Amino acid sequence: MEEEMKTIKEAKTFDELLDIKYGKVGTPKRDEFDNKSKAFMIGELIKDARLNAKITQEELATKTGTKKSYISRVENGKIDIQLSTLYRILEEGLGRHVNLTLR
Repeated sequence: MEEEMKTIKEAKTFDELLDIKYGKVGTPKRDEFDNKSKAFMIGELIKDARLNAKITQEELATKTGTKKSYISRVENGKIDIQLSTLYRILEEGLGRHVNLTLR
């Protein structure tokens, strides 16, 4: 642990820090971290949009044909959301338009 902390302290960029802590891009541990961080970001975007729309998780669930517990798990990054459900939540539930960009 002490040696890992020294290495982490030596990191000069966020990418270096991630490489040290979770491994290089493409390794199983890093892929798991990346997937969890994306789920967290999507959840935060949905929660932010819901709060801006001034609706509850229950109201969003009703609008999208899901359950409040599902919306909660999505907002907390605890579930792997299907793209079709993501679109339904954002477009039907929150009145947002979704654009998908591939890089």
